[in-house]
Amino acid sequence: MIFDENELLSGEKLKKLQLERLQKTVKNVYENVAFYKNAFEKKGVKPDDIKSLEDITKLPFTTKQDLRDNYPYGMFTVPMEKIVRIHASSGTTGKPTVCGYTQNDIETWSILMARVFAAAGVTKNDIVQNAYGYGLFTGGLGAHYGAEKLGAAVVPISGGNTKKQIQLLGDFGSTCLTCTPSFALYLYDAGKELGVDFSKLPLKVAILGAEPWSEGMRKEIEEKLSIDAINLYGLSEIIGPGVSFECIEEKSGMHINEDHFIAEIIDPATGEQLPYGSKGELVITTITKEAFPLIRYRTKDITVLSEPAKCSCGRSFAKMARVTGRSDDMLIIRGVNVFPSQVEDVITKFSSLSGHYQLVIKREGRLDTLTIEVEATDEFARSVGSVVMSDGTEALAVTHEKVEALKHNLKKDIKDLIGVTTEVKLFMPKTLPRFEGKAKRVIDKRVI
Repeated sequence: MIFDENELLSGEKLKKLQLERLQKTVKNVYENVAFYKNAFEKKGVKPDDIKSLEDITKLPFTTKQDLRDNYPYGMFTVPMEKIVRIHASSGTTGKPTVCGYTQNDIETWSILMARVFAAAGVTKNDIVQNAYGYGLFTGGLGAHYGAEKLGAAVVPISGGNTKKQIQLLGDFGSTCLTCTPSFALYLYDAGKELGVDFSKLPLKVAILGAEPWSEGMRKEIEEKLSIDAINLYGLSEIIGPGVSFECIEEKSGMHINEDHFIAEIIDPATGEQLPYGSKGELVITTITKEAFPLIRYRTKDITVLSEPAKCSCGRSFAKMARVTGRSDDMLIIRGVNVFPSQVEDVITKFSSLSGHYQLVIKREGRLDTLTIEVEATDEFARSVGSVVMSDGTEALAVTHEKVEALKHNLKKDIKDLIGVTTEVKLFMPKTLPRFEGKAKRVIDKRVI
């Protein structure tokens, strides 16, 4: 379903609108943000030099460090009297990045998220159970405003409250769930313990984002919850969720809202712009934001852009592939680049393994080692049995030939498909940590 007519823009009409909005944005930041005026002058470029969309490569990049260096409000283009909302990143690796919104920015964001829900088949007759976190994190309020803009009813339960979440899915008749993909699986596990049959719930679709996930994980979620699982992409610095999204018709790449964002792919090492179809770092320029516009923001997300083409849903915006990892949290294990989502893709191909895993990195001598800790399914655990450890906990009967074979096959596939040698530890079901927000997949124990 299409939410508004601008989603059908394509070709020269779209390019004309993008250029007009880009030129206006470039002039705005040059005149109102000291950081950008200095950055433009260092590059030897002025707003009048942007005469075509191709000229975007003349403009400087913006990084998360630039935002932290101008903390809290140094990147805003409007006075505080026009700011109606402030969000911020978690700041776990430094000062948080602060994101400001005018009333028009909130309206834009609501429209973009309404497009997301419409593309997932949600209508004003649906009930959206919003399990994204509310607060400084943009997920909760972004989804909330978008669903309301569409006219759907919203259950603003936020994250956590697992038993209550499961109760309300049934009692309130929620038809759409919004949360992280790992929390969707967490809800399934918790519901199974409570005897919930998800196939009998009214739930029909989940709009999932905020962390990388694989096609294998999508299949697992769809089968276990008896729903369609739709991928959503966004980041706080750009606007929040709603930068791009899948349509339920194809689920083959996420439509970028190109009337509001110009997307590029660059070589993360050189900064060179790459053509459609190339894998690299996603760079986004906002072209409609009033309070906090960003020029060529380096997202650090690794993906591929496809050339604009007519989709069966009616949209012609360029699509981005699912994010396979981030250039700044990429694991390098003995010279091999490894993204957690690559490992997850291999794990989900094994019917005897659950979707719950951790990657543990250690340094032994001068070499890094990677151990995959992954839970077996209930069925597999029952088939091989368990032993009681000295501390009273249960563990898989690791000497069982089925366990050895499963570990061997996983190690072999990881080596063949990713190129890195790993160790594998199999765990009993429900023994690895569970996460109600973003899953913590990597445990780095190296002392470097």
